[in-house]
Amino acid sequence: MISFNYELDFKLDDEQLFSDWLSKVITSENKHEGEINYIFCDDNYLVEINQQYLDHDTLTDIISFDYSVGNELHGDVFISVERVVENAQDFDVTFEEELRRVLVHGILHYCGYKDKNEEDENLMRLKEEEKMKMFHVKQ
Repeated sequence: MISFNYELDFKLDDEQLFSDWLSKVITSENKHEGEINYIFCDDNYLVEINQQYLDHDTLTDIISFDYSVGNELHGDVFISVERVVENAQDFDVTFEEELRRVLVHGILHYCGYKDKNEEDENLMRLKEEEKMKMFHVKQ
């Protein structure tokens, strides 16, 4: 089950659309959907988590905690909406596109993809692009 939680004045327009898409992404990686919680927050909230749990004192757009068991994905994905807004401007993409990128980024980490070196990061970007194409807005 994919759930969306909000620690600030932001809400996804169509949670079911995003949930269905992320479920398809999980299935496309031959994984099973467990309990995945997305928590939307601001920079300060995410910096506190970064300091408390990862001993990092930096801004970031996403932090994911992976509680997966075998092929069943479980975890908490914290997303700074402020970072997504700024990154969208920096990368010259829409907010919606950048939001989809970070949403799927967390799932891809749970699927085993890393981004700590250049080779892993390139593969992660390819997978993000592939999975983002699976997102379809209802007409």
